[in-house]
Amino acid sequence: MNAPTADGITPWTREKAWAWYKNQPWPCGFNYVPANAISYAGMWMDDGFDPDLIDREMGLAQEIGFNCARVGLPFVVWEAEPEAFKTRVGKFLEICHARGIRVMPALFDDCSFGPLVDPVFGPQPEMVPGWFANAWAPSPGHSMVRDPQTWPRLEKYVKDIITTFKDDPRLWVWDLYNEPTNRENGDGSIALVEKVFHWAREINPTQPLTVGEWNGNTTLNEMLWRLGDIMTFHEYTGPEELKKHIENLSRQDRPMICTEWLNRILGSKVAECLPIFRETGVGAMSWGLVNGKTQTHLNWGHRPGDPEPEVWQHDLFHPDHTLYDTKEIELFRATIAQG
Repeated sequence: MNAPTADGITPWTREKAWAWYKNQPWPCGFNYVPANAISYAGMWMDDGFDPDLIDREMGLAQEIGFNCARVGLPFVVWEAEPEAFKTRVGKFLEICHARGIRVMPALFDDCSFGPLVDPVFGPQPEMVPGWFANAWAPSPGHSMVRDPQTWPRLEKYVKDIITTFKDDPRLWVWDLYNEPTNRENGDGSIALVEKVFHWAREINPTQPLTVGEWNGNTTLNEMLWRLGDIMTFHEYTGPEELKKHIENLSRQDRPMICTEWLNRILGSKVAECLPIFRETGVGAMSWGLVNGKTQTHLNWGHRPGDPEPEVWQHDLFHPDHTLYDTKEIELFRATIAQG
């Protein structure tokens, strides 16, 4: 049984977490950014939110057999138009549910791959050909992460979103924070991660809470193990490293889901890694689905003028929805069909 946290709020017991995990199909899915979106802010604003495109792309996932999707929910859009934003999230859940796909939202994100370290509400930067995710923006943005005086605004966001969907069976898992401590924030994110866990726990949603282990930061990881209901992690390297990561994390004796993998350039490939996930029962959510304005087929750090990679780093479909690699998709179908 888990001990209470410092404020008396207790995570799920291991027994509850395992009962939840075993009462569902083996999770296999993807991280989702629509092909038309250059950022999550662009995806969720009125002029970028495209239910018809989302439905077509979720149809591609359904045909493969995928049953879960992870997607970012940007604070900047909620703060500008909270009711409209929540309506769009509800529509997204409706589309995914009709396609047999459960949704894992990520509420915050420290990642950036270009000049943006704070998101903007309004027109997003144009795609720069050859630049990996040039307009990706963190959420809520590095300035707010480093300024605790702004955190009451973040608390309102977390509690409003989770209260709205806390009992919605279409929403699968709450991923509270993607890759905290990434880029300029460093350990400055850790205090906010703990706050977000506590804000979410006060709402007490029916879905589990998690933040993914993604680096070797001992202080951060020990907090995630202590506060999370299930264990999630990222692993973009090859099969041997994946096996070691699963073995190390299994010591927590909680269900495990890899919420980011598939980097063909670094050896994280479908043929080598998908069987490991299936054999160990660890959930697998690759990055991503359809290649588009984020240009995540390029390698991290790719800039205009750099040589094109010989293989795609991420993604399964071209922007026109044709397959990148038929054999990979056949393996996904066969592996998921094992039940």
